[in-house]
Amino acid sequence: MERKRIGVFFGGQSPEHDVSLSSGRAVISGLDKERYDAVPFEITKDGEWLRDGGDLASLDAAFPLIHGRNGEDGSLQGLLAIAGVPVIGCGILASALCMDKAKSKMLAGLAGVESPRFFTVSGREGDDEVFRRMSGLAYPVFVKPVGAGSSIGITKVYDEGGMAAAVSEALKYDDEVIVEENVCGVEVGCAVMGGDEVETGAVDEIELDVDWFDYHEKYTQKKSRIHTPARVPEDAACRIRETSKRIYRALGCSVFARIDLFLTPGGELLFNEVNTIPGLTEHSRFPKMMRAAGYAFPALLDRLIELGLLEQ
Repeated sequence: MERKRIGVFFGGQSPEHDVSLSSGRAVISGLDKERYDAVPFEITKDGEWLRDGGDLASLDAAFPLIHGRNGEDGSLQGLLAIAGVPVIGCGILASALCMDKAKSKMLAGLAGVESPRFFTVSGREGDDEVFRRMSGLAYPVFVKPVGAGSSIGITKVYDEGGMAAAVSEALKYDDEVIVEENVCGVEVGCAVMGGDEVETGAVDEIELDVDWFDYHEKYTQKKSRIHTPARVPEDAACRIRETSKRIYRALGCSVFARIDLFLTPGGELLFNEVNTIPGLTEHSRFPKMMRAAGYAFPALLDRLIELGLLEQ
């Protein structure tokens, strides 16, 4: 059987460059060498493409594994679509919508899934508009760039004295900011994959011994643990899986994504965000959730490639 040429795009110019390198290298290493010829496309922090002899025209499919801007927001997916290369992951529209924290929450709301209370402001509107609209929310709040990942540019704000600096920090990464009310509860996640028919992995749960899951803690886990499966009752896990599938469909996701939610002490589920390019090392959350559902890492990659080819 002729091996399929799978382009693996990783690195990029976003602050998540190093995380993307880990995902790309893990996928290249994990692909079945008898079935696939991995073609690396590494993008440096300066934007240089290290193609190692690869070209788009030769690819049977592509894994876009560039986290954050210009990789997870539909840009790379658009380039691959123009080149006629099947994408192993969400398409252009779903990628763009899920990257936008505000629009994804609005669409989830139309599908019947509530989010924490929030509002957005642009860099043009200024601090006065932020403080005016804060009258509808209670501190503490999270101030985030609308389109960034891995907790980059996010600040937890406890009173109005910290708001201006938090907005300024978020605007370094986007020209629009989302201000979102803090949720009392635990963050849970669910791996979803498929197209017309979808399946889920085990639900996971983030246990924190710090105030919030910032960039440093996400990738060191010095004071946190991720439990897979989550330590929640089965009826709650079932609701998390079903809610995640509803969000996945509402946002037009395909092939795979990780849905993140909050579970409150009263059992309410609130939508946090969708990661259309979650980490893909063997120890990342998505593969661990799917491993608990019976997919070893090489088998998971096989299935994702199969789904990516079917979606075309």
